[in-house]
This record gives sequence, C-alpha cells and structure tokens, in this order.
Amino acid sequence: MVAESSMKASANEAAFDPYADRLREECGVFGIFGHADAAALTALGLHALQHRGQEAAGIVTFDGGRFHSERRLGLVGDAFSEAAVIDKLKGSQAVGHVRYSTTGETILRNVQPLFAELHGGGFAVAHNGNLTNGLTLRRNLVRDGAIYQSTSDTEVLLHLVARSRKPRFIDRFVEAIRQIEGAYAFVGITNKKLIGARDPLGIRPLVLGELDGAPILTSETCALDIIGARFIREIENGEVVVISESGIESHKPFPAVPERPCIFEYIYFARPDSIVKGRSIYERRKAMGAQLALESPAKADVIVPVPDSGVPAALGYAQASGIPFELGIIRNHYVGRTFIEPTQKVRELGVKLKHSANRSVVEGKSIVLVDDSIVRGTTSFKIVKMMREAGAREVHFRISSPPITHPDYYGIDTPDREKLLAATHSLEQMREFVGADSLAFISVDGLYRAMGHERRDPVRPQFTDHCFTGDYPTSLTDVIGESAKQQISLLAEAG
Repeated sequence: MVAESSMKASANEAAFDPYADRLREECGVFGIFGHADAAALTALGLHALQHRGQEAAGIVTFDGGRFHSERRLGLVGDAFSEAAVIDKLKGSQAVGHVRYSTTGETILRNVQPLFAELHGGGFAVAHNGNLTNGLTLRRNLVRDGAIYQSTSDTEVLLHLVARSRKPRFIDRFVEAIRQIEGAYAFVGITNKKLIGARDPLGIRPLVLGELDGAPILTSETCALDIIGARFIREIENGEVVVISESGIESHKPFPAVPERPCIFEYIYFARPDSIVKGRSIYERRKAMGAQLALESPAKADVIVPVPDSGVPAALGYAQASGIPFELGIIRNHYVGRTFIEPTQKVRELGVKLKHSANRSVVEGKSIVLVDDSIVRGTTSFKIVKMMREAGAREVHFRISSPPITHPDYYGIDTPDREKLLAATHSLEQMREFVGADSLAFISVDGLYRAMGHERRDPVRPQFTDHCFTGDYPTSLTDVIGESAKQQISLLAEAG
C-alpha cells in the first residue's frame, strides 16, 4: 500500500497545478435601484465580492432611455478602476456580476449580466448558482426555434421570460423560474424595476440592503459594508422581490418549504466578515476549528493555518487546544492565474508561487496544519512536503469540513466523483497520499454543532450538504437524463 501510495503521490506531484485543487467560488451578484452613482457603487460592491469569482466581471446600467453594458474578462479592478469606464455606464439603476464559470466557457459572450431586448423593453440579468435542468431546457428551447448566443445556463432564463405570454413582466419572470430546477440567486434590471429571486430552498444567498434610500440586492453583506450601506434582511428562500419607484414588493410563487442554505457558504465561500442568517462567518469558522480540536486532538508545538482559508478554523483549534497559533506558511497575495509554466521544473515549484514556508516557526516542531477542505489532495500533498522540507518534525493535518465525497451541481466547481480524493480513498490511504503523520476531518454532526445545532437532522437537514452526504436536495435532471451527454457547440472566439 505504501509503495502504491508513493507512486500516486509521485504522479500527483508531476501533474501539480497550484490552482486546480480548490473549490472554485461560485459567482457574486449586485444590483442597485435609484442612485446617481449606481455604476460606481456596483463596481465597489463587485470588488467586495471578488472572492466569489475571478474570471470575469460585468455591469449593465439603465439611464431612463438606454441600457449600457461593460463586460470584461479578468478582475474587477482591471475592468472598472478607471473613471472613463464608469462614466460610460450612465443611469441610476445597475446590475453587476463577478464570475467563475461552473457552466459555460470563459469567453466574453458568457460574461454576465446577460442582456436581451424583450417585448416591453430590455432585461439584464446576473445569476449565482447552477440550474440542474438547464441543459434539458436548452435542448427543448432550441428544438422549438430558440437561438442561443452563449453556453451559460443563465441564458435559459432570458428565453423562458421571452416566450411567456403573461401580460406583466413579473408574471412572465415567475412563470420562467417555476420551470427551473437547481440553485440560484437572480438579480436583474428592466427599464422600470430591479428584480431579485432566490431558489425555493435558499441554497444560494441573496440579501437586501439600502444606501441613501436606494435599495440594493447582493450576494453577501460584505458588499454592503464596503459602500456604507445598511443591511435590511435576507431574501427568503423561494422569494421574488420587485423594486420600483412604487417601493418593494415581495412575491412567494413557490410552496413554503424549510430553508436549506449551502453549508459551504459557512465553510469556504462567504467572506469572513460577512453575516449569513445572523451568524458571523468568522465566528462559525472558528467554532468549526474548536469542534475539530475536541474531536481530533493532536500533541503538537504549534498550530499552522493553510492561508487564507484555514486561518479562522486554525485560530479556533488553537484556542480550544491551548496550543500556540503561528503563521508557519506565508501566502503571496499578488500571484494571479496568468503565470505560464513552461517547464516541468517550474511546474513542480508551482505551490511556492502562492505559499512559502516560514522556517523559523516550523523547524524542529511538531505542527498541526489546519485547512478548510481537501478536494483532489494535490495541494495538501505539496504543502505537507513543504513543511517537512522546512524542518517540521511531525505534520498532523486537520480539516474543518467533512470529507468531500460527492460532486456539486449547484454552482460549485467540484471535480467528478472519481477525482475526489475522499471518494476513492480510505482515511488511511488519504493520510499516506498527502504524506501526513495523522489526518482527521470534522464529523458531519460536529460541523452541525459548530453551526449551533445539536446534530444533523436526517429527515430535514438544516443545510445543503450533499458534498459530504450524497443527499442532493433537488432533482438532477441533466445529470440523470441523456441531456447530460449533449455537447454545446459554440464558435471559438479569437483574441
């Protein structure tokens, strides 16, 4: 077994990609209605949501007569830092989006918000999440004559709204989302309204805020904080809100069901300074670390977080265990994804682009490494190796989420199941694979205790946690049906 594991680790090392072994952030949305600085505020809001997607960003505004759009590949700061760009985005209502592509390629025509001219006026929409029947709906719409311009599942909504025969826009929008399965938070603007919608289970987040009397819809409270806006409330699961000059209307087009927000918002995705369901993300992550220390203690000299995602949990582990917390790994925050790795030698050094060992902290020490997840295990392998090369006597690995054994279909870019380390390896095999002296994960019930519950309710789980349990809360039409095998054709874009 050791020889087999060493072979796997060697192969793993050779193919290492420092950016491939993380859960990819979903997307972030931001919309504002009735503010003179709508575009600038939207750009700032997207800055705060940058952690949710780094591949592309876009803003669409409406000035009372025309829609204005700016959509670019890359980071928000690269796209919207110049006054000339913001000045072109005229109008008092805006919708913006940061993207990591879970469906659709990273090409300009997939960058949101998507815009369409519909009967009654224009409609621009941004989407966080993933539709689990998007391919099936797409196939049916194309068969009926629809012409698609992107490979994004968000375009399905535009077609469904366009084909509705309802007289009022809100009724057409509701009719459209009733046909959709999966996880979503939609924010869109028409020539008269700002519209937001959250999926029936509330898997993807959406909050309502206000600045200078202008209502705001966005993915996280941190986007409100950056512009000095006031948090009002979370949009409820299955709720559609319509914001116009007449005020804010709330619609409940779905049967009432208990909310099941995504547990990964608390573990990984949300910014530590965000508040979700009245819970501080930072405090919840510390609680996960403390629970992990209770469940899986280790005799060690220092607690070392894998930055940045492992820091709050490592603090909680250190406080609960009484073992000192130290920054044994220093992260380089100025490395993007554009680095070209031309040779095997450079590729092998890839992890050091982002992480460097702080030798003075780890040399000769028994350390506990704390991280939030293990996906493929490649990064974990490299980091353990780095700690040993820096002189660590023992390396104990502790993970503040349960083992990820099932892929996500709701907007998180997880690999296929056969590529998930925990799905194909026992705990001991995983320990050998990453090269640690010991390895432990928080239990599922322990995770729920850290969230303030006694345990996971097996009948009505409090959170969407299928990555750990295999308990998918919605139908997976595209995965189960033949449409999952359908290829989407698209002209390649030059440049």
